[in-house]
Amino acid sequence: MTADGLRVLVADEDPAALDGLAALLRELGHTVCAYAVEVSDVAERIVGDDPDASIVVLHRDDDHALALIEEICAYATGPVIALTQQDDPDFAARAADRGIAAQAKPDGPDAVQAAIEVALRRHAEIERLEAKVDQLEGALARRAMIERAKGILMERYGVDDRTAFERLRTHARTERRRVVDVALAVAEGGLELP
Repeated sequence: MTADGLRVLVADEDPAALDGLAALLRELGHTVCAYAVEVSDVAERIVGDDPDASIVVLHRDDDHALALIEEICAYATGPVIALTQQDDPDFAARAADRGIAAQAKPDGPDAVQAAIEVALRRHAEIERLEAKVDQLEGALARRAMIERAKGILMERYGVDDRTAFERLRTHARTERRRVVDVALAVAEGGLELP
């Protein structure tokens, strides 16, 4: 996803400031798809039009901004960016714990666009890592199932590890099934292999 022409949700404790940020985002070529001032509004607005990115602006109320960030991160599929008027390492750490992908000062269009670019890249990288973790967890689960079935066959037929695996693989080929599916059937007791 490029950072051009995004649908962006903006959230701020100051309703007047929302208009200024929305104008800046439109100037950058983005569409402001929703405003959220109250935490209770966030879920409904995100479900209505899942934004490509969300921006939360902090002015005075850290707790309100953090609650907005947490709620947006819970519902949105896109990254969340925090815009702060001043450097505040404590807020940055707490916001990061709640899931922000980037933080910047709203010093102008370039700073806001740069924060959006960083957030999109970071979000994409996190999604790639999560997909890789899912693949690895799946591979480990399949491996564990095969090992369990091999153990059952070794005990049942008094064969070694290699022979047990060969029986699983041979049956899988003969039946045109995956080895892990045959292993599951053996582990669940529904399949006897000669």
